[in-house]
Amino acid sequence: MHNQSTGRGRAGLLRRLVALVAVMACALSMGACGSSSSDGHVIKIGIKFDQPGVGYKKSGTYEGFDVDVARYIAHKLGYRDDEIVWKEAPSKQREAMLQNGDVDMILASYSITDERKKAVSFAGPYLVAGQDLLVRSDNTDITGPQDLNGKRLCSVTGSTSANTVKQKFANEVQLMEQPSYAECATALFSGIVDAVTTDDIILAGLAANARGKLKLVGAPFTQERYGVGIRKGDTEFAKQINQAIRDMIDDGSWQRAIEDNTSGTGYTPNAQYNPPDPTEGEEDD
Repeated sequence: MHNQSTGRGRAGLLRRLVALVAVMACALSMGACGSSSSDGHVIKIGIKFDQPGVGYKKSGTYEGFDVDVARYIAHKLGYRDDEIVWKEAPSKQREAMLQNGDVDMILASYSITDERKKAVSFAGPYLVAGQDLLVRSDNTDITGPQDLNGKRLCSVTGSTSANTVKQKFANEVQLMEQPSYAECATALFSGIVDAVTTDDIILAGLAANARGKLKLVGAPFTQERYGVGIRKGDTEFAKQINQAIRDMIDDGSWQRAIEDNTSGTGYTPNAQYNPPDPTEGEEDD
């Protein structure tokens, strides 16, 4: 009995030493653990699951531009693919997920705004998107939001882009709301609506999925600065993420991710704003 007890004591001491070494390694790895979880050396990343080309869950795998950027950042922070935990981050839940520690960072077509920065902090931007229109490929009479008077426009419930169109460009547009952009795309296919509106890279993802039947108008009418959402005040983590974004832009991976996820759509990020300077917001935190 005495020998067993001694063995258990030694085993317990060994476990504590291993844990201490892991903590020290984390601290010395330039913050590679970031806002690390208690689940071990994993990083939990919030993405969209329902936006083809941006953040999309497909047969247990995850793909899209946001996913590619998130994976690149995670690798730079010292995480392998099998140490990334992907979590769905619906728009209305993003701030709460960060505040509650459900995720370490969020890349989910998450526009940086002053209002959101009251609750969370951001790294980036890693892309400046723009609200635009998606139409059927044979459409020639819609060249921008000003052409939508009397037309039927689809967006998701609570969309800011549909309201922007109605308030600033076409006050006689007929709005239709759907739960998801995939349903808007279906309505566009079938002729129920004349156009769909949201951020251009999301529309490009829908177009890429439509096999040539839908096209972007290519006349963005806003600027949406996509940021990496993190817990409020974690400026050191933001700097590490910004360095990773800069590396992704510099080594060509950023451009490849754009091309891979919008292939065949003719989508090009607005060159006036892209690729962006990911450090532009650092002084705000």
